[in-house]
Amino acid sequence: MAVLGIPAVLVMMNMSVLYLALPSLSAELEPDGPQLLWITDIYGFMVAGSLVTMGTLGDRLGHRRILLGGAVAFTCASVIAAYAPGAGPLIAARAVQGVAAAALAPASLAMIRALFLDVRQRTLAITIWMMAFMGGGALGPLVGGVLLQYFWWGAVFLLALPAMALLLATGPFLIPESRASASGRLDAVSVVLSLLTPLTIVFGIKDLAVRGFALPSAGVLVAGLMIGAVFVRRQRRLADPLLDLGLFGIPAFAVSVTGMVLVGIVLFGTSLLTSQYLQLVLGLSPLEAGLWQLPSAVAGTVVALLVSSLTGRIRPAVLMSAGAAFAVIGPILLTQVDTDPVILVSGSFLLFAGLTPFLSLGTNLVVGAAPPERAGAASAISETGAELGGALGIAVLGSIATGVYGSYMIGHAPPGVPSQVAEPARETLPAALQAARRLPESLGIPLAQTARDAFAHSLHVHALITIPLLIVLALLPLILWRTTPPQSPSRPEQATTPTPAFD
Repeated sequence: MAVLGIPAVLVMMNMSVLYLALPSLSAELEPDGPQLLWITDIYGFMVAGSLVTMGTLGDRLGHRRILLGGAVAFTCASVIAAYAPGAGPLIAARAVQGVAAAALAPASLAMIRALFLDVRQRTLAITIWMMAFMGGGALGPLVGGVLLQYFWWGAVFLLALPAMALLLATGPFLIPESRASASGRLDAVSVVLSLLTPLTIVFGIKDLAVRGFALPSAGVLVAGLMIGAVFVRRQRRLADPLLDLGLFGIPAFAVSVTGMVLVGIVLFGTSLLTSQYLQLVLGLSPLEAGLWQLPSAVAGTVVALLVSSLTGRIRPAVLMSAGAAFAVIGPILLTQVDTDPVILVSGSFLLFAGLTPFLSLGTNLVVGAAPPERAGAASAISETGAELGGALGIAVLGSIATGVYGSYMIGHAPPGVPSQVAEPARETLPAALQAARRLPESLGIPLAQTARDAFAHSLHVHALITIPLLIVLALLPLILWRTTPPQSPSRPEQATTPTPAFD
């Protein structure tokens, strides 16, 4: 379990440390608005697009083999990202990191599924795995803040090296191999379609959010939806589909995956904005920002243990619904954020704590719903939901926030700022602050303050958008929890896994 937790720590840490590195990274590489969004969200896109393929490959080739191969690729990509000379190479390295990371999470979850046949033990094991995932979120800002205090921005990517070295050194001896007894043919066309679908859909949405309605952007979105329809149709006709759509016929599975997408949208989109707010609006150092973000990650760890202990007495559906309803308080607080970090951190704390039951219990429901020979594919779908939601949160909500920021700057920019300075200042807050430093104080100080006000306004709008998403999350589990009977959680499973009740 300790070794299987390493990939979970690493995947989340790799995302959270990047948020802290964005201000210093932006100052050195000077990416434009779209490039900055691609640096943050290409990782999630590639993870989401590759997870199903990697999970299915693990079922057929062996999960340990896929896990260790992904570790090697992730290490190489991390070194390239750390020393990237520009935004383009960094985006490419992050894309390779995403494909490699897609091999890590479903493989480790599938092996947990194979090792723990008792439902109660598996619930605890997945809770521990989720704690490792959240621990990565807690350690990322803290360790990343220390590194950024003394080293350049690329040092945050080198955090992966010692963790990967430990996994590669111990994995072959401590992790048993696990694969399906019979393996079918891997359909190459399905692999390509599974990658193109999320990339084109999210790219189209992101472009529409940033630039407004335009036929090319709308065309890309429609093309992505059509590719997705072709993918689904192909899976229904294949004898050995890449994605077993029959799993979505299980209510617990369908509701949990849908919920994981919404959780990813809310959490990742909010984390991106709050990390930048602490540094760029409030002026905190990377280390100080990391320390302020620590309570949210610790809350997730504590709540994960608590809900795991309560599942014997309270239905998981009720815990998940109550947590999402409680989480609504978080964005309500975020709409009041100004210059006090306590309000910002309190809102993030309540949001993260409230959504933790969905993360931990939803993952267990998804993994437990699948038969053992499809554990890799089920784990991949679970992770795909969270990662695709995270990518959508960063791309769509991040793009909306960028659009709101730009609109505010157009309407409130101080007079007298040269057009060659005003244009880049409307794209991102880092660009505006950098431009303000080059202007005389009489223009630079008002421009910087207006840009900070614009970013605060974009955070308030983002918080308002997340409230209806959380209400949907609170209602989702309650739709189905009465339709399936309770199931005893302590009975070990036999060779054929029964469909778990949504309890």
